[in-house]
Amino acid sequence: MDFQTYQERCRRTALYPGVGQNPIYPTLGLCGESGEVADKVKKVLRDRGGVFSDEVRAALQLELGDVLWYVAQLASELGLDLDTVASANLEKLASRAARNVIAGEGDLR
Repeated sequence: MDFQTYQERCRRTALYPGVGQNPIYPTLGLCGESGEVADKVKKVLRDRGGVFSDEVRAALQLELGDVLWYVAQLASELGLDLDTVASANLEKLASRAARNVIAGEGDLR
């Protein structure tokens, strides 16, 4: 599945206040779901010696799907196409790699 298809199909499930004019809701949802991913990974480090079982991987897959859903909703709210967002990100990373500035800080390196 490509990003455009995903974005279009998941938009049909967007049921939150002000859909189409509310970037705040998906932003907050993205933060929450990202926190759930981080918490599950933290617990693998704390409780499982860093070993990701099939059960944990399955749980993380579900949470990453939720993260992706909120990314798609935020992009839609901002009038952005996920295919374009993904392509621009790859171009940015390729440019950084070519200039040997993948590591470091700052958005405009």
